Amino acid sequence: MTRLANATLGSLPPAVARPAYDRAAVTTGIVHLGIGAFHRAHQAVVIDDRLAAGETTWGIVGASLRAPDTRDALKSQDGLYALAVRSAAPTRLRVIGAVSKVLVAPEDPERLLARLADPAVRIVSLTVTEKGYCHDPATGGLAEDHPDIRHDLGDVLPRSAPGFLVAALDRRRRAGHPPFTVLSCDNLPANGATVKRVLARFAALRDAELGRWVAGELACPSTMVDRIVPATTEADRAEVDAALGVTDAWPVVAEPFWQWVVEDHFPTGRPDLAASGVEMVGDVAPFELMKLRLLNGAHSTLAYLGFLAGYETVAEAIADPALAAVVTRLMDEATPTLRPLPGFDIESYKRDLKIRFANPALRHRTWQIAMDGSQKLPQRLISPARDRLAEGRGIGVMALGIAGWMRYVTAVDEKGAAIDLRDPLGDRLKAIAAAAGPVAERLAPALLAMPDIFGADMAADPRFAGPVTRALASLFAVGARETAARAARGELSLEA
Repeated sequence: MTRLANATLGSLPPAVARPAYDRAAVTTGIVHLGIGAFHRAHQAVVIDDRLAAGETTWGIVGASLRAPDTRDALKSQDGLYALAVRSAAPTRLRVIGAVSKVLVAPEDPERLLARLADPAVRIVSLTVTEKGYCHDPATGGLAEDHPDIRHDLGDVLPRSAPGFLVAALDRRRRAGHPPFTVLSCDNLPANGATVKRVLARFAALRDAELGRWVAGELACPSTMVDRIVPATTEADRAEVDAALGVTDAWPVVAEPFWQWVVEDHFPTGRPDLAASGVEMVGDVAPFELMKLRLLNGAHSTLAYLGFLAGYETVAEAIADPALAAVVTRLMDEATPTLRPLPGFDIESYKRDLKIRFANPALRHRTWQIAMDGSQKLPQRLISPARDRLAEGRGIGVMALGIAGWMRYVTAVDEKGAAIDLRDPLGDRLKAIAAAAGPVAERLAPALLAMPDIFGADMAADPRFAGPVTRALASLFAVGARETAARAARGELSLEA
């Protein structure tokens, strides 16, 4: 079958939306690091709208810091790909044209550096996942002992996101060009402030003057992003190809809902994001906490308990009354830890989240969400638990979500089969679990003693350690589904 490309756009069925602008007239104003499915289903769609509105200096060059898969898929498609929006209604297809090309950093790091240093590039956005920032989740600072950071501080071409950003910023400084704006779109707490802290420290370690320049001149606005984007499957590809009448090597699938909240601080300019529905605000923090603690906290809890209970997808997991009850209680217990959003209906937001989780047309795998849990837990479950303790409250079913992660990282499921554990601390976690064995009273303290995940205070606090240990003991004894059912019935003690 013919491939999707500029030359085949005209042959697509009339119902398929496509770029409403001359792609040849678009110039690059944004470089995006981490050109995965989420970016292509979220930020790139907004930029596609802005290009169609005539803002043609904001085209995207994507960059992969690891594998060439996305570049290989899109190269012969002129960067085009289809977005399939799925719900109970018929699937809607749209071809996105905002990405002109994809670079692969390990193949040619100098080419990526040159593009980043180009003064025409005014924004560098990132979706590199929490682990891609080479930061310490417990402190929010640079992980100076990270292998990639140690490598990039040498007189070599970089391989980490901080390394590429700081090396390019140094080139711009030496050439007399202003810095680009760094726009993190990952689920980090205070992601703008976090990336600024990481980059300024890395720059200072590289060169004191550069460190002062980055600290004083670099803009890193905070953001909150929200859209459920499952990994694309072969079945998805086949369905999209049939609907397009041409082959798309890597379409993306998403739910109808999306949200993007951005701190409005772009010294060198930005597209008119608000015209495409982006919320431009002075303070992102209340939106960020809401999303991290309600959506992401519930997602992680569903992922661990759902996977252990044998559910492949989030929709299957939320259909279980016991797991649905745990999610409802988790959201209710997290709500008092949020910052006020005047005029915002938080109860409606929570109801809508559960509807989104149950979307029958999305196959969002619990295993996919469970990845990199050591990087996600601090902001999704540990921080709200810490806030509840500070207010004199118990941690409630947050204990069950954390215990679910502890059970998951043993890398053996409830039937004795191996779990494909994907986590930057995976080897360390599996070693701890193997030494402790399936005994909650040994495993929980050993994992709680990891300060890079739990900080220095939680292991010794019985109000936290006690409920987590009891929840883990129940998971070992009766499994995830029955433990969730006991929690839903109030039969599982989750207080200190």
